[in-house]
Amino acid sequence: MSMLDYAALHALAAVVREGSFERAARTLNVTPSAVSQRLKALEERLGIALVVRGTPCTPTEAGRHFCRHAERVQMLEHELGVVLPAQPALGTQRMTLRIAVNADSLATWFVPAAAAFARETPALLDIGVDDQDHTAERLRSGDVLAAVTALAKPVTGCNSSALGAMRYVAAASPAFMQAHFADGVDARTLARAPSLVFDRKDRLQSRWMRRICPRGVEAPRHWLPSPQAFAEAACAGMGWGMHPASLIAPALRKGTLVELVPGTPLAVPLYWQQARGAPLLLRQLAEAVFKAARQGSHALD
Repeated sequence: MSMLDYAALHALAAVVREGSFERAARTLNVTPSAVSQRLKALEERLGIALVVRGTPCTPTEAGRHFCRHAERVQMLEHELGVVLPAQPALGTQRMTLRIAVNADSLATWFVPAAAAFARETPALLDIGVDDQDHTAERLRSGDVLAAVTALAKPVTGCNSSALGAMRYVAAASPAFMQAHFADGVDARTLARAPSLVFDRKDRLQSRWMRRICPRGVEAPRHWLPSPQAFAEAACAGMGWGMHPASLIAPALRKGTLVELVPGTPLAVPLYWQQARGAPLLLRQLAEAVFKAARQGSHALD
């Protein structure tokens, strides 16, 4: 295959990132027609479809591979611009790094890492949120370049480094405890007391209940996909749930939340996975992530 048209590749990556030809055109400072023409020419040259036109536009499997290639080229150009500052044309296009993070990390310790990275580099971040047991799937599919994940085994082509463990505690309001667990926390009371569950992928409540009741329990569920609202709902007596210990520490100190069974935290090890031989930008992001995971009031254990 002859050399790829990188202007067309950047147009493809922008369409996928922004979700439409119009928004991609604005980020590239060209017309939507120019974006469409570049992408159409690239598809005709390759003989394959790269984007499914819709709202939003989404990449085909081949399109994801070419987007990944375009992102790597942009990172390498940035790296050349750092080591060869006399070449102003190198790395001038601001690139966006797509990463996946679990919601509880984003609500506790990850934002300082993102902010530190943003202060030190010209790159932008596109942070996708998913369950810690599923962020690796987004890395495996090529949807993201790096991820915070509960998966220790490296995804093919990636390195995996331990970040520490996020500690969760089962907690509810005192009034909820009195209403539902006055006779103790056991299989009978857990089967009746409403629980709070983040989303359909959330298994933390089930894992904790298996520790308390090895035979297993199916608890009633409220679905509430927000870490902050999750804690607020628990304080308001809506249900009990598994909360990041660092996030609800003030509520535990004040007594607005109490542990269902004191001394039964659930530790979830977390890992940072990114491509082997990662370019400079990804290495800089990793450094910020490791530092944030070790420091601050919301550091991992």
